[in-house]
Amino acid sequence: MNSLLSLHRIGAVVLSAAAGLSACIVVPVDPRTGQPLGYPPQGDSAARGAALPLPPAPAPLSARLYPLNAQAGRSGALTALVLEQRGGRGTFSVGYGGETLLGEATRVDASYAAFGRLHDEVLGAAPRPYGGQRGIANAAGARGINAQCEYLISAAGQGTGVCLFSDGARYQLHFGG
Repeated sequence: MNSLLSLHRIGAVVLSAAAGLSACIVVPVDPRTGQPLGYPPQGDSAARGAALPLPPAPAPLSARLYPLNAQAGRSGALTALVLEQRGGRGTFSVGYGGETLLGEATRVDASYAAFGRLHDEVLGAAPRPYGGQRGIANAAGARGINAQCEYLISAAGQGTGVCLFSDGARYQLHFGG
């Protein structure tokens, strides 16, 4: 009976130790594909058991939107936030009309044919140089209002752009500061 009691105690200790050693692993997932980012590990670092590098943290870019017409003037200046992820994509949010419009932002290259359409619509058609990294952003709210933006990043965290809201509000956008 004594040995049976000892065996139960040893079993309880082993189970407690095993439970204490269990762990969860957080794996970043690509929201476009649903597949884990950076897995399976590449190269022989995985074979050596080396720690995998973490993906870069989102880079926040805050922006101020300044009204350019009477419709935008009703809401006044706005604040927007772009959280850039890997690969030139990220999330975009802006408070407007008492709600938060949510969407995404994407960097585009010079061959993106539609870039400049919003600049022309908001600021007027005119030849203008587009120096810097180009980007587009779109967001929508639960009440049906949406925003389309174009922007140029000219230096680290600095740039300008325009936004056009579905209710006709027109804004000029400034990053950084």
